[in-house]
Parts: sequence; C-alpha cells; structure tokens
Amino acid sequence: MNELRDGACHALLINDVDKKLAAVRELNRLWLQGGLALDPAWTPEPIRKPGRPEFPELVKASRVKRRGFGTAEGRATLMHAVAHIEFNAINLALDAVQRFSDMPKEYYSDWLRVAHEEAYHFELIRGHMRHLGAEYGDYVAHGGLWEMCEKTEYDVLVRMALVPRVLEARGLDVTPGIQEKLTQAGDDNAVSLLDIILRDEIGHVAIGNRWYSYLCQQRGLEPVPFFLELLEKHYPKGLFGPFNLDARAQAGFSESELKMLTASL
Repeated sequence: MNELRDGACHALLINDVDKKLAAVRELNRLWLQGGLALDPAWTPEPIRKPGRPEFPELVKASRVKRRGFGTAEGRATLMHAVAHIEFNAINLALDAVQRFSDMPKEYYSDWLRVAHEEAYHFELIRGHMRHLGAEYGDYVAHGGLWEMCEKTEYDVLVRMALVPRVLEARGLDVTPGIQEKLTQAGDDNAVSLLDIILRDEIGHVAIGNRWYSYLCQQRGLEPVPFFLELLEKHYPKGLFGPFNLDARAQAGFSESELKMLTASL
C-alpha cells in the first residue's frame, strides 16, 4: 500500500469488521507519517457494495424493530443501530476518499480523518454492546446510508451536500433526545459515549459544509438555492425536525439555513 486512494479502496472492500478497522488505522498512520502518495491519475473503482460482514442481515427500515430503553436488551438494540450507523460511516468516508478525483490534498486528509474517527466510534459502541451482552450482527439493520452513497457517486458536490449536510447532520439532531432517554434509563456510560460521538460528528458535518461551500464557489453556484434544488429532488417531503440548531451552527450551517429549518417546523 503506497497510494492513499488505493488504500482507501482496499479498506472499503474489506468484509471482516476487525480487519477493516485495522486497515483504517494503518492507512491513517501511514498518511500522517508521509508514507502514502496521492496520485491524481489513480482511477477509482466502479461503485459497488462496500465490504461488510454477513451479519447484521439488512432489511427494509420498516422491519427494524424499536424497543424501549428500560431493559438491557432494548439498550443493546439501540447501541446496535448506532454501531451500524458508525460502520456505514466508515465506508462512506473511505468512499469519499477513493471516489473523487481532482480535489485538494486537504480534502483527502479530512475524509481519512473522518474514517478514522468513525472507526473509533464504532469500537466505543461495540464495547458497550458487549457490556450489555450483545455483539454487532445480533440484530437486523438497514442499508439506507449506503444507498445515498450510490445515488451521489457521480458528483462530489452532490455527495457533500446530501451525505454530511443531511444524513450526518440528522445525527446531530437526534442524539440529545436519545441521551435524555438513556439518562432516564440510568445508562450513563452510553450517554458519555454519545457525548464523544456528538462532539466529533459536529466536526464531520463541518468538513462537509466546508467542502460543499468550496465546490459551490468553484462552480459559481449559490449554496443555499442549489441545496434546496437537491432537497426537492431527493427529499420531496422535506426535512423533519427536531433540529439541533446549536450543533448545526457549530458545524457551519449559515443563519439563513437555520432560519429555513425553523420555518419548516
């Protein structure tokens, strides 16, 4: 492994969870130490399903059962859903590295860092799941996050608009409510883990906002009107609250965007 995007593609296609985590850590280490090149002529792999283990079984979102937080199994189910989001986020970040050519070096550094932090998040949540007597793969999950990755593979601008600014930003919105329920259930450890994840995810959404703004400027597009066009195409029913306006502001959403979200409630 001597080229960053090739290494990201390799890690993306690994099925085994622990081997994928190790590959991401090694890729990040080599990049930070200057051991990887960034070859602008490197050709990305055609879009394909990412590497993932045989379990969890992927089903439609409507088939993913919700359980109360009052039992260990209920909290384990919740943690499994969070772990699955983090596992998918690793693949999304790796694909952002390997998929798109002709971006500044800082872009690839940013998304490799995201992949590395998502791997850390996954390990935190999996550790808590094991404390609750469960393992990643014990419950069913859905593949909605990767579906958006496929829909945006043709344009880095669209990817930056719809993955970090919509899907990952949604995580900022829902986390406080989940933490409140976990606090009521007495699971302070899970709350503290979600504190770490929320802190880092604000940074990840900020990375998406930064590169979205950069690409709009490069192409002479107005960021907010173009974003609304994309929302009308991909989310015709609109975005639903509640919205974590403080976290979104920290992540770089403009005041006009925050007012737009508030007006939609």
